[in-house]
Amino acid sequence: MLVLTRRPGESIIVGKDIVITVIEIKGGQVRIGIDAPREIQVHREEVYEQVRQENLEAVRHADAAREALKRHRQQPE
Repeated sequence: MLVLTRRPGESIIVGKDIVITVIEIKGGQVRIGIDAPREIQVHREEVYEQVRQENLEAVRHADAAREALKRHRQQPE
């Protein structure tokens, strides 16, 4: 992990087209701004994890439904 020190108004550039700027430091919080192309998804970690878990759960349900349909089709009429 790269650790950098920045002051309000200072930025970090990631790749060619992502700029992370420190907006404000107040108490124990740091406000940052992220300028990135629209095709790059930017999420808070907790939101990203929630979406990832929901996607995994959706895949599990789809797999279970696919298996149930497969078993149903294999049953003699």
